[in-house]
Amino acid sequence: MFALLLLVAAAAAATEYDLGPEFGGDLCYAQPFEEPITNNAEFVNDITALVREKIPERVVHAKGTGAFGYFELTHDMSRYCRADFLRGVGKRTPVAVRFSTGAAERGSSDSIRDTRGFAVKFYTKEGNCDMVGFHTEMYFYSDPHRFTTVVHAVKKKPDSGMYDYDTYFDAITELPETCNFFVNLYSSHGIPLNYRHMPGFPIHTYQLVNSCGEYYFSRFHYMPDLGVKTLKTMDALTLSSTDPDYSVRDLYEAIQRGDYPSWTVYAQILTMKDVKKHGAKVFDVTRSLSIDDFPLLKIGKLVLNKNAKHFDKEIDQLAMNPGNVVNGILGAPDKLFESRSFLYRDAQYHRLGKNHNKIPVNCPLHKILTYNRDGMYPVGDNEGSAPNYYPNTFGGPQPFTPAWPSNCTRKYRKEGLIQITESPAYNSDQIVEFYNQLTDEGRQILCDNLVMVLKTTSPRIQKKSVYLFGKVHEDLARRLAKGFNSTVSNYE
Repeated sequence: MFALLLLVAAAAAATEYDLGPEFGGDLCYAQPFEEPITNNAEFVNDITALVREKIPERVVHAKGTGAFGYFELTHDMSRYCRADFLRGVGKRTPVAVRFSTGAAERGSSDSIRDTRGFAVKFYTKEGNCDMVGFHTEMYFYSDPHRFTTVVHAVKKKPDSGMYDYDTYFDAITELPETCNFFVNLYSSHGIPLNYRHMPGFPIHTYQLVNSCGEYYFSRFHYMPDLGVKTLKTMDALTLSSTDPDYSVRDLYEAIQRGDYPSWTVYAQILTMKDVKKHGAKVFDVTRSLSIDDFPLLKIGKLVLNKNAKHFDKEIDQLAMNPGNVVNGILGAPDKLFESRSFLYRDAQYHRLGKNHNKIPVNCPLHKILTYNRDGMYPVGDNEGSAPNYYPNTFGGPQPFTPAWPSNCTRKYRKEGLIQITESPAYNSDQIVEFYNQLTDEGRQILCDNLVMVLKTTSPRIQKKSVYLFGKVHEDLARRLAKGFNSTVSNYE
């Protein structure tokens, strides 16, 4: 009887504690099971590592992907620019490229109607040069103060945590300069088929300087060799639900199978005479530059032929900054470029730390000498025993000064960005021109895309929107009103 009771007790104990292989296999603990789980060093190491795996996501352009390859120069640019990677036909420069959506979070769909990022890091012999652009030739606004307003308006509301087209279109209608961008975004050109068929535009008019100190200016274009292709609205909505990582997958798999995507790189060149003739509007990022006035000059080929081996290490930690320029490219003289140069650097400090340029994917080909020290990992060799102050008499690094060829007479005594007087953004003429060039089908697609989202907004926002887009073209206002089963007179 006593033996039977022992067997029953043993069976009960096994039922409670020993689940056996069919319930997941053997469990091995460093300490007896009765001790607190937090005393288990293996568990603590695993769980604390898990909750610290991801760095903060980007405030904008959080969802994205990227790849590596090269830029090959096919037209010598030394007449306009002394940058090494733009001199010598056939020269190849390693590049990293990151593609992204704009406002949406890291887990969002690739096929939403949103601005797309197209950022290129050139690993040149003279340091890294970043050109951080978009899939449209123009940008939302030129006034840096608009950045927070637009970002907050197009992202989720703080009270509900949901997207709200009332705030979205309220901001647009309060900032008419954004209209040029949004008319393009809601046209049939708005949603790229994928990243391999997407163009890229760094948006700024960059100031270049050649070996003789002469100034030129340029806007760059990356045009996909597969052709520019876009998604219809309903196809994009379907893809968003069936394959939200569609563009990420498409790029990765194409490179894996050896179908390397490429872009032909063009430059629109301006002289100082052109700048004086056309004024500061050539630096207005809410406008595109006329190809009739400034023809496209084919300068090279951008090819992506290598996927990242570790996404987090090589793509998520890839840090771009428009302010990263090299000898021969001075940046752009507009205030938006100046503010982006600060903003992007500060964003990387927040996400990756002050030493983000020492993360392998952000390191230039050659070591950059600096007086910066210490801080969060990685610090590298921390500049060794070199002095950490300037000036000094211990052989510390000296500021870069360009060498001038003996046969050149310097045109400008002091080299630097020109000073421009920026006026409020004006692009109404380009919006009208764009709309007039659309076919009847193209106009209706633009109208249908706008109506689809504006129908979710309040009558007040609909009225503001019809009024704003009516300034673009009476026909667009009439089509929008018809889409709301009304007439223009009801929105005046």
